[in-house]
Amino acid sequence: MGASLRALRALVLLAGFHLLGIALLAVLGLIDWAATLWAPGPWALKFYVVTAVLAVPIVRGMLMLRTPQDEIGTGVLVSEADEPRLWQTVRELAEQVGTRAPNEIRLTGEVNAAVSEDSRLLGLLGGRRRLYLGLPLMAGLSEAQLRAVLAHEFGHFTHADTRLSGITARGRVQVERTVAHFEAKAGGKVAKETARQEKKAAKRIAKGKKAHEIDTTGVGFTFRTMARIYTAYGRLSLRATQADSRRQELAADVAAARIAGRDATASALREIVVVETANGFFLDSYATLGAEFGLLPPHGEVIGGVRHLLAARAEELDDLRYDLPTRPASPYDSHPPMAERVALLEALPDDGRGAAPSRPSLSLLASPERSLAAVEDVSLTAAALRMRRVAWADLVHEAMSAHSVREAEPVRRATAEVAGTVAEGAGPRAALNALLDAIDAGKAWAISDLLPRSEQAGAATGRAAREFARPVLRRGLSRLVTDALIEDGRARWQLSWAAEASLRLPPGYADELPAALDAAVTDRPDTGPLRMLLHTS
Repeated sequence: MGASLRALRALVLLAGFHLLGIALLAVLGLIDWAATLWAPGPWALKFYVVTAVLAVPIVRGMLMLRTPQDEIGTGVLVSEADEPRLWQTVRELAEQVGTRAPNEIRLTGEVNAAVSEDSRLLGLLGGRRRLYLGLPLMAGLSEAQLRAVLAHEFGHFTHADTRLSGITARGRVQVERTVAHFEAKAGGKVAKETARQEKKAAKRIAKGKKAHEIDTTGVGFTFRTMARIYTAYGRLSLRATQADSRRQELAADVAAARIAGRDATASALREIVVVETANGFFLDSYATLGAEFGLLPPHGEVIGGVRHLLAARAEELDDLRYDLPTRPASPYDSHPPMAERVALLEALPDDGRGAAPSRPSLSLLASPERSLAAVEDVSLTAAALRMRRVAWADLVHEAMSAHSVREAEPVRRATAEVAGTVAEGAGPRAALNALLDAIDAGKAWAISDLLPRSEQAGAATGRAAREFARPVLRRGLSRLVTDALIEDGRARWQLSWAAEASLRLPPGYADELPAALDAAVTDRPDTGPLRMLLHTS
């Protein structure tokens, strides 16, 4: 389908949104007319209010006449003076693809590369072009693979894909905003009704009566119905353009293979899957490990630290390269499944260029560290930017230590409640000594009764209850021991990019500590072995 026909289709879908709005407004008008003729005065007034409230989101969506523009502030704008090698590579690739080079390059914190264009005359005339290049993606790609990714993106320019995105985006955003208005209204109604019923229930409880269960079934029904209507139209619009969008992606892949080579392009697609997965794991398990305690890794490492994980877990991640997704991310994804894209490329004739090793793509930047730090400054929230920066090894140790102290808080509170010997603000060593003294005084099971336990453990009695309590008490004691050793400087959490963080204990502790913990929580507890071990330097 040519650019003109695609522009016409996008315009028809946009017009369909407005026609849907006019039709719904007409229905609301008929309801008001019928209420005026047949409904009693008070009921007619209620109909007027409801239809007016329903009409507001419809009208607001229809009056959004401006096509949504790119978020100009997204990422860090780099000039040719800032990044000469990157700009040279981009211009060379655009020339090879046979299209005009972008006017701007913006470095971002996403695992993505994308292009956009400020089109005119319903997408028939081009405008200012932008390239968005994610540094986490560059951290995982070689220079040859990045060239293939860029050639793919520039292939969209040659097919006028970016020009027509404005009209499509306007229709999509209009639908999304209208649906969001209706869902917000429905949520407000539910919250208001929930609060009313909770207040009523509280009054019944105060009078000694049984409170009714909160039930908001049917509340906000009209708003949700309107949202479903627009959601259905949005799905129809996506379905109408989906097949063409996926063909555009495959055509851009073939164009990339022609410029960068078949094997380099196929390997780039495989690597994107790896980098996306690795970056998600990195952010959850490494970059934000200490965020709740006000800690972040060194400047630039939140964005670029994934490269350490990729290097350390190369073999573990290798399976992802050959176990590609065979289904789209969602039924409305504009991209074909990655397995289909790679299969199409690898079915092309061998061009003899292979997938020769090349430098990391971050080497295209004048100063990767400076760029990573600059992008991080515009990507993180203001609260995150105020956090304390520490080296990776210190981050893991401090964050894991803080987690351990928090996990030991239940046994610490239980000890204080039963024994009353743990002073406010006392350190882990004082809390551990208090627990050991309480165990020696025969208060171990009283403490264990106050620790969190499963429903099954709570229902147990006699010997069974004690068997349920024993591992819970032992776990709490073990955590206090860990915290005390860390406080003394005799234990330290170790960073590993290839596995989970591990606790380095003093020599011999790994062999002797389990038995000492077991002895402290037997029916006839003996804290001697544990005390002796803890006082060994």
